[in-house]
Amino acid sequence: MTNSWNFNNQEEEKERRRRRRRTTMIRFGLFLSIGTSIFIVLAYFLSRHLVVRVLISEADKVIHLPDQPEVDFQQFAGYITVDEINQRNLFYYFVESEVDPVSKPVVLWLNGGPGCSSIGQGAFTEHGPFQPTRKGGLVKNQYSWNRAANMLYLDSPASVGFSYSTNKSFYDLLNDELTARDNLVFLRGWFTKFPQYKDNDFFITGEDYAGHFAPQLAHLILQGKTKINLKGIAIGNPHLEFNTDTNSKTDFLWAHGLISDKTYGMLLKLCNYSQISREYRNLTTESNICRKVAIQVAKEIGAVVDYSYIRDDICSQTKQQLQGEQKRDACVERETHTYLNRKDVHKALHAVLVGINKWSSCSGFLTYDVQNLDIPTISLLGSLVRSGVRVMVYSGDQDSVVPFMGTRSLVNRLAEEIGFKTSQPYRTWFVGKRVAGWNQVYGDILTFATVRGAGGAAPATQPESSLVLFKAFLEGKPLPNNH
Repeated sequence: MTNSWNFNNQEEEKERRRRRRRTTMIRFGLFLSIGTSIFIVLAYFLSRHLVVRVLISEADKVIHLPDQPEVDFQQFAGYITVDEINQRNLFYYFVESEVDPVSKPVVLWLNGGPGCSSIGQGAFTEHGPFQPTRKGGLVKNQYSWNRAANMLYLDSPASVGFSYSTNKSFYDLLNDELTARDNLVFLRGWFTKFPQYKDNDFFITGEDYAGHFAPQLAHLILQGKTKINLKGIAIGNPHLEFNTDTNSKTDFLWAHGLISDKTYGMLLKLCNYSQISREYRNLTTESNICRKVAIQVAKEIGAVVDYSYIRDDICSQTKQQLQGEQKRDACVERETHTYLNRKDVHKALHAVLVGINKWSSCSGFLTYDVQNLDIPTISLLGSLVRSGVRVMVYSGDQDSVVPFMGTRSLVNRLAEEIGFKTSQPYRTWFVGKRVAGWNQVYGDILTFATVRGAGGAAPATQPESSLVLFKAFLEGKPLPNNH
């Protein structure tokens, strides 16, 4: 009897365990089924989202530029629409950093003019990864700025380079305000296309009239609370204040022996450079005295000297020229013009010619409001540094168009006005054992530097020094003073 009872109890216990196991398995299966379904649904939507993101940027991927050397980094090029109604499309060329692009900053480069191409000048003649050769191909630029950052070159405003508007009347309405607004819309669209870079440090760089473009764009970014991680701007030989920039030419030309004492006196006493420039650009009738002074200056300087790099002559129309200590190709702009007018290059860059037959380095179609030249932007630099944005102003010391002397005085005056004391006195900086220039820092956030032996396009004329300066700026470090 006892054995029978124990047997029955054991069988009942086994049955209860079997039921519990079945219930557990059913619940687990149901949970697994629901979890799998949720995972599949999430994966579906995420995959669609990511695929769309990938396809947006991948469509602009440059597989291989014609005749380029093999490289490990990626390139992208294409258009961002900044005005749907007038089909205003800005062209960009983006080069990822050679090393670890995910962690490196994104740096926007803007050329000046206004009206000159950042792709043609910045990317292919100054500090991009490749430079055209006399034979029509490309060679690797060992001082390319994408060794330190992800470089974004923008043709702006529309009508410059490969950028265009289908409404041609737009080309008659260009000014600083519209250019800055379009550049901001471009950045928003670009970061939408490349969301993987939206949290990276962001810098704005440029030269010449980018002394307007760069601080105006930076100001809009801060003013509009745009989610762009702006850390600093660096501008070379920049237009900051018309009278100071322009009239400093007089002392520069005289001190470098390009004009005589007599002509120097004429510029000081009879008609200065700002007067000559205003009469010329406003197409007003030149006064007799200003015409006389301008003719005398041109006669003494001659027709061969490159005003933006007085150490060199302009590119000869009959032969190619290698000049300077680093054997700079003085005709690289002509070679760039030839390369960027190749149809296979257009195809590789996803570029189109709209309303023009040929690509040109500087636009001949836009009408820019010349009165904007008189708008000083030096005060915007003060607003930026007060907002915590790092600012570097650098000058190639062989440029007579925007000489370093005027720029240096403007930066020094700005520091005094905003109460920034000198945090690093004026001193030399080095590349290896070579003096590469002089620099001064105010309040640990505002820097002025010269690039010794460089012209208005410092990266083209002193590429190694410019790369060292660029890296120090990005890293927020002092320019090297040990040798």
